[in-house]
Formats: sequence, structure tokens, C-alpha cells
Amino acid sequence: MKNIFRRFGIYYFILFLSFITNCVSGQNLDIDILKSINPMYPNSKYWIQTSASAYWVSGIAVVGSLGYGFLKNDQQIQYNAYELLFNFVVSTGITEILKVSINRERPADKYPAKIFVNGEVHGQSFPSGHTSLAFSTATSLALDYRKWYIVVPAYLWAGSVGYSRMYLGKHYTSDVLGGAVIGIGSGYLSHWLRKKLFRGKHT
Repeated sequence: MKNIFRRFGIYYFILFLSFITNCVSGQNLDIDILKSINPMYPNSKYWIQTSASAYWVSGIAVVGSLGYGFLKNDQQIQYNAYELLFNFVVSTGITEILKVSINRERPADKYPAKIFVNGEVHGQSFPSGHTSLAFSTATSLALDYRKWYIVVPAYLWAGSVGYSRMYLGKHYTSDVLGGAVIGIGSGYLSHWLRKKLFRGKHT
């Protein structure tokens, strides 16, 4: 049964990568979806703050978990904090490497008459760094605590961050989807490495 699920997982992952590749190269579907989300005046304070929260929420999760773990002398929470920190570094590193390697132009730079932003934005577009960081944080929290009242809000928040990047005209849909995949993948990798490093102490 596990092999069947693994094969389906690989199959759908390949399909997803194919979709991303087509979007990055063709951009027709990408720009159409983005246009339907991005308004002419993307000045909503809610979505601006949601976008910015990718970094400060992730930072608070790391510092808060580590501080609480030491305060309560709880090694498990300390290990979870180390996992979050490592995850932060991994997801950011992979994202930046891909940005430089792919060097995709920002949608507002490529389509200035179709995509609107609330301020200048330049640099590489794929993948979305805000989205990868948000999903990596959400994945670590979901794997470490496994409570619905943590998992559901964490992923709703991460999804909102991804949506905010499109609303603000900063990223294509494929940028956001790519960032989500990287974030989830780095979350699982960091979780696996933490278990390997602290094997026999806590799970």
C-alpha cells in the first residue's frame, strides 16, 4: 500500500512540475490567473501585512519556541525550535539559488500595463520566497505538533501569504506554487534531519 501511495505521489509531483515548467516558459495561463487576482490598486493593508508576516511570523516561531523551550527546560520544544531554524535556512537557500538560476522577470516588470503593484519591485520572480518560507514554517509546525488547531491555521496562513503575493502583483501563480512545494519539501527534510540528529532523545 505504501508503494502505491508513493508511486501516485511521484506521478502527481511530476505532473505538478510539468505544470510549473509550462507556466514559466509559456506564461499565458500564469498571467491570466494573476490578472484575475491582482487589482488595479493593490493597496489593501490586510494583504500587505499578510505578505510581510511571512518573515516576522517565522522569526517569532523560531525565537518563541527556543525561548519557551529553555524557560520550561523542555528539550523537545528546543529541538523543534532548532528544526524551525534549520528549515528557515534551507528553504531560503534553495529559493535564492533557484531565483538566480532561473532568473525569471517579475510580472509587473514584464507586463507593466497589465499587472499593478503598490511600489517598485524588481529582481527574480521564481520561486516566491515569502511563500516558501511561510509553507516551510507551517510544515514544521504541523509535523512537530500534529494538532488540528495548529495545522489548519498554519496552512491557512501560509496559503494567505501566497495569495497576497499575487494580489500585490509581485509573483505569478507558478511562483507561488513553486514556493509552496519548496517550503513543504524543506519542512519534511528538516523534520527528518532533526530526528536523525537527535535520535534516541526525543521523536
